[in-house]
Parts: sequence; C-alpha cells; structure tokens
Amino acid sequence: MTEVPASAPSGGPLVRPSALATRQVSLWNPANLLTMLRLVLVPGFVVLMLAEGGHDPAWRSVAWAAFTVAMITDLFDGEIARRYDLVTDFGKIADPIADKAIMGAALLCLSALSDLSWWVTGVILLRELGITVMRFWVIKHGVIPASRGGKLKTLTQGVAVGMYVLALTGPLASLRWWVMALAVVLTVGTGLDYIRQAVLLRRAGLAAAAEAAASSASVSGHVAPRGATTGRQEWSGGGVPEAPASVPQTTAPERAREH
Repeated sequence: MTEVPASAPSGGPLVRPSALATRQVSLWNPANLLTMLRLVLVPGFVVLMLAEGGHDPAWRSVAWAAFTVAMITDLFDGEIARRYDLVTDFGKIADPIADKAIMGAALLCLSALSDLSWWVTGVILLRELGITVMRFWVIKHGVIPASRGGKLKTLTQGVAVGMYVLALTGPLASLRWWVMALAVVLTVGTGLDYIRQAVLLRRAGLAAAAEAAASSASVSGHVAPRGATTGRQEWSGGGVPEAPASVPQTTAPERAREH
C-alpha cells in the first residue's frame, strides 16, 4: 500500500513542491545583458562621433559600427526575453530607455555637427517622448501592440541615421536625404495613429468602468438586507409552511360553534 505524504490532503492530488515554487529570472540573463550593452554603447558612441572635431571619416566609421551594434541588440533582446521567458522588471524599464538613448544621442550629435537639421531631430524626439507619455496615460486601460508601421518606422530611422553617421559623398549622400524624409513621414504618421488608438482605448476603458460601477450599484440596490422579513415567516422548503404564531388556528367545527 502506498503511503500518502503528510503534506498532501486526504483524497486530494499530490502537489510537488517544485510546482509551487515561483520561477526566478536572473537579472544577468542574455536579454538584459544585450540591453546593458546598448546602454554602455551610448556614451562610447558620442565620444566616437565627436572625435577629431566630429568630421573624421575613420572615426565616423567606428561610430557607425557602434551604432549598428546597438541597433542589432535592440532587435534581439526583446525577442530573446519573450521566447525564453526571461522578462524582468529591469528589462521592461531599461529596454525602451536604451532604445531612445542611442537614437537620441545620434540625432543630437548629427544636428550639433550641422549634418542634420535641428527640426528633424526635434520632430523625431518629440514624437518618441510623446508616445512614452501616452503609454503611461493609458497603461491602466490596456496596452497598444506594436504595429507594422511602427516597426517599419524604427527600421527606417535606424537606416537613415546610420547613413548620416557615415561620411558619405556622391549619390549615397543624396539617397540618405530621401531615406530620412521617409523616416520623418513614418514617424509623424505612426505617432498620430498611436494617439488615435490611445484615445479610443482610454474611452473604452472609462466606459467599461462606468458601466461596471452602474451595474454594481443597481444590483446592490435590489438586494434586501440580510435577515429582513416581508411580513411572513421565512420558509426553508419541505412541507407546508406554518402559519404565523400570532394567528390562532381553528378547525372547521370550532368555527361552526363560534357562529
């Protein structure tokens, strides 16, 4: 006869301790390490961009390599975290910060070196900052998933900025202008679409909350207080309910004698 462990309830399934234990994800997992690498590359990239006055082709090529590595890590860290269940609070916070830090550093350096108009940098950074604020505005109502347009925007921005980081001349220098123009259009377009989705999501969330509150108030208003009576004794079922004790019961012969 198999003995049942003392910790298992009688007649219930045996629960192994390992099934109850919460899986702990290490901070130093591959996904977070890639995010940390991208953060470390930001100051290094700025130093490389501004070396020798900021216009040396050799240093700009090295800066482009650092920027490219940072953008590649952005493609893989989130995917690795989701696929292998390595999502951590650090990753949720650090990943978007690292994304905006490397792109913002590149745009600011290019504008400071007069390689890119300040209005382009302003439009892109304002959009990214505004979307971040919008996320916190609607986060209690839900999460807006990344769209194809948003992914295309990120890719186009990375290619355009990378082409500006390199000291290109000739047809490639003209081509990068068009790529950056496309990136700006996608930046503005996806930003407006995100605002539209955020407003709709917030309205839906507020309407659902108001409906739930009204339904709860309606239900509570129709429920009688516990123990309240309606002039009759409570009947728990089974048999004929007894008459109230205050009314004397009489038989038919007794009623006849009374008259």
